[in-house]
Amino acid sequence: MITNVSLVTLYCLDQEEAKNFYVDVMGFEVGVDITMGEGFRWVTLKQASQPELEITLMVPGPPLNEEAAAFYRRQLEKGEKGGLGLQVDDCRKTYEELVAKGVTFIQEPADRPYGVEAVMRDISGNWIVLVEKKAFTPADFTDA
Repeated sequence: MITNVSLVTLYCLDQEEAKNFYVDVMGFEVGVDITMGEGFRWVTLKQASQPELEITLMVPGPPLNEEAAAFYRRQLEKGEKGGLGLQVDDCRKTYEELVAKGVTFIQEPADRPYGVEAVMRDISGNWIVLVEKKAFTPADFTDA
């Protein structure tokens, strides 16, 4: 029986730079950082409030074939790769804190039917959505 999601993959161009960004700027903790045979590096990150869910930072490569890996690298380099959705307690405050740390945002905080949302790019070009959730119903999404 499946009990929960425990690992998600986030592609990056440089594992060390990505790890440092997520730890130093975003406040994540390192879960695992080991090298396993033939230079394969396994790096995971986690949040103290949700330690059962880890994010693996992977450089595009095996087990992807070269065509797929090249596609991921191009998407990252162009800043066109989706990444994560992160829940925050105060989106506008988190936005200001991250801007002060040099984070690039592609969307400032905006009110949405489901809460306040801002969209940023991580150091590798992944889009990261920050959401301060609020209660909503399907009717909140209909046009007036």
